[in-house]
Amino acid sequence: MDKTKNGEIKIISYGAAKEVTGSKHLLSANGLNILIDCGMFQGRRKEVERKNKNLPFNPLTIDFAICTHGHYDHCGNYPTLKKNGFENPIYSTNATAEIAEIVLKDSAHIQRSDIEFLRKRALKEGKEFEEILPIYTEEDIVEVMKLWHGIDYNEFIELKNGIRFKLIDAGHILGSSQVVFEIEAKNNKTIRILFTGDLGRKGVPILKDPQVDSDFDYIICESTYGDRLHSKFENLEDELATFINKVYQRGGKIIIPSFAIGRTQELVYLIHLLEDKNKIPKDMEIFVDSPMSFNITKIFEKYKDYYDEETKDAFTKHSKNPFGFNKLKYIQTVEESKKLNDMTRCIIISSSGMAEAGRVLHHLANSIENPKNAVCIVGFMAENTLGRRILEKEKEVKIFGTYYQNNAELAVFDSFSAHADYSEVSDYLSNYDKNRLKNIFLIHGESKALEQMKLNLNKVGFKNSTIVEPEIEYLLE
Repeated sequence: MDKTKNGEIKIISYGAAKEVTGSKHLLSANGLNILIDCGMFQGRRKEVERKNKNLPFNPLTIDFAICTHGHYDHCGNYPTLKKNGFENPIYSTNATAEIAEIVLKDSAHIQRSDIEFLRKRALKEGKEFEEILPIYTEEDIVEVMKLWHGIDYNEFIELKNGIRFKLIDAGHILGSSQVVFEIEAKNNKTIRILFTGDLGRKGVPILKDPQVDSDFDYIICESTYGDRLHSKFENLEDELATFINKVYQRGGKIIIPSFAIGRTQELVYLIHLLEDKNKIPKDMEIFVDSPMSFNITKIFEKYKDYYDEETKDAFTKHSKNPFGFNKLKYIQTVEESKKLNDMTRCIIISSSGMAEAGRVLHHLANSIENPKNAVCIVGFMAENTLGRRILEKEKEVKIFGTYYQNNAELAVFDSFSAHADYSEVSDYLSNYDKNRLKNIFLIHGESKALEQMKLNLNKVGFKNSTIVEPEIEYLLE
């Protein structure tokens, strides 16, 4: 995108437009280019390599960057931005800065480990190995973190050319934020723009509800669940307990692909409740097999002010840790992880959340063919990921190049979702004056979800909404 003239405001999405992965959105105003998120695309291997290694814009044209939260598809490709010449500030909340560093280091480690695994397998099979280079290394992460600036919620940052912004709580994961822009436009008018980032849900455990601000002229809004409603969270405790007991009775194990940030902590929190209430068997062993989850949980323990009152009380008034209890074991080493292969009557929570990388792949390969076992889906699975193929009950799934019969029971608990559904998004947006709001730009959703979100918004009185096309400029002012 060319630099805007003074008074002009444009947006363009280079990722997570008509898809839900690889978020990259550019706001251009008064001659400044501001990148909101620089996430990794996840999907087919060749497409992943092409999209993530080759940024669709010139990093040298970006004046500032803002990271809404520490999920891989929102923060995972900032090192590539830096490698290609970007030298300007990256802003996020303090918690997101810490989480992003862990996520990026884990990504570099997984890239290196996967390449080594493929090399060893080719050698074992007597095949020639075509050398693969990682998208970035641990050294690249050290360099990009030098550009990172952690800030507090509700703290306005003055940029340049009459533009300032602040971060408000999105309620999605720890440290997640919406971005509020105030831009001096023509005729001394101030234009207010909201990027929702990934919008969380009202009334779910651990985090505060999404924060409401003053009215806006434009909103750029996520649409992940634009075509569906979540099950009620109030029923989740009993439903999960019933499922765990059923698998236990037949001597199986439960594999849960889970995002290390947010989802794993929610699972541990809820299983802790089930344990306290004696709703699950006493000898059902529970493992979190993800070194990153262990490190992220330490950050959760640090930022208690981000919690809702109930979780904060558990820490401060009752000296309880909702993310750790006697039965729970955090697995650190590869050797410990391998020992889980022979376990039965256990729960294994492991990343990555979409089952595209990490130790969960080994657990799925070891367990998915046994009908006594179960795979539990607790989050969104993007198109062309292993998680989506399991969710769609494909008879065979490919893991590390080998096909496995998909015989394990499938259980789906969408109440865990950290994304607002279409009703929750509509309720949130209804806090803002419809008369002032000129347009809602819909991003971060697959085509069906986007179309349905647009219809739903229209039904509740938001007459102007636009489904954002990839790499198309939209002139706001």
